[in-house]
Amino acid sequence: MKNKTLLKKILIPSLVIIISSLFIPWGLLRVWLAPQQATVQEQVEKAIDYGLDGIIVYVDQAGRDPEFYAAGWKNRENQIPADPHALFKIASISKLYIALAATKLVAENRLSLDQTLTEYLPAVSNRIENSEEITLKMLLQHRSGIPNFTDQQEFPWDNLPKDNQSTLEYALDKPAYFPPNEKYSYSNTNYLLIGKILDQTLGYSHHQYIKEVILEPLGLHETYSLLSEVDLDKMTSGYVDGYEFDVMPNDYITPGGSMVATAEDVGTFLRALNDGTIFNGEEQKIYSSVYEYGHTGLLPGYQSIARYQSDIDAVVIQFVNTSGGKAWGIHESIFNKIMKIVKKR
Repeated sequence: MKNKTLLKKILIPSLVIIISSLFIPWGLLRVWLAPQQATVQEQVEKAIDYGLDGIIVYVDQAGRDPEFYAAGWKNRENQIPADPHALFKIASISKLYIALAATKLVAENRLSLDQTLTEYLPAVSNRIENSEEITLKMLLQHRSGIPNFTDQQEFPWDNLPKDNQSTLEYALDKPAYFPPNEKYSYSNTNYLLIGKILDQTLGYSHHQYIKEVILEPLGLHETYSLLSEVDLDKMTSGYVDGYEFDVMPNDYITPGGSMVATAEDVGTFLRALNDGTIFNGEEQKIYSSVYEYGHTGLLPGYQSIARYQSDIDAVVIQFVNTSGGKAWGIHESIFNKIMKIVKKR
């Protein structure tokens, strides 16, 4: 009996280690277990050792001047060093601007959170399951159940659609993920549809509205709705693990993922969103009921994190111009280490 007990004590932990080893991403383990650096700049420089092409970090902490950090390459082919003031595809961080624009129109009674997709966009309602029950609020909160077009196996990342209707086609006529408002499931299709609703309500492009009511009042002159608006010489190049070429020209135009900005501009916007200076009247209350106050972003070649840390009154933005493979895990791990450094100061 004693021998069996001893055998269990030896075998069970050994089996746990063996089984766990099959699932642990060992390439990330050295990043997670690596000692935290003493300064943000040292941590940024260390990130390049883990296979990232370039990294930009912006820190805006109360009581300190804004800080800019960079390491690696802005353009790998031409050996141009990373520039903390360069433009970057901010991907789904764009959703914060879309949600804020929708909030402002709700506050003006030009939109209603309770109005349905069928009422807003009858032309596509017969091709989206449960459209007569899906409200604007559900779209904003990713609780619609509408399939995510980027989840579709046939979505052409290497040759992106040239118009939003062509993109939407990848989500139409497909079964809903779940009944409306039953649970949460992130779907880029939600924000593509919100973009269409905004355009229809305004009678002109929501990009122009965002520029007029959000970007210009905050003095955000290095934030753009589309890559086509940008001087490409100011852009950070983008790289995908295992792919040789710069993917920066790959033009993603879909609402909620199309914007381009500097880290400083994103940081200025995020602080205004969190301290309430961008809101008027009831807008902040409405916004708080529908969306979040920070975001991440991911497109081929571009990864981003934008967070506000209330206990230290700090905005931290991190851009990485490498995606694929283990890049997202490395990106997150470096960000968490940087946040700990900022908190300790």
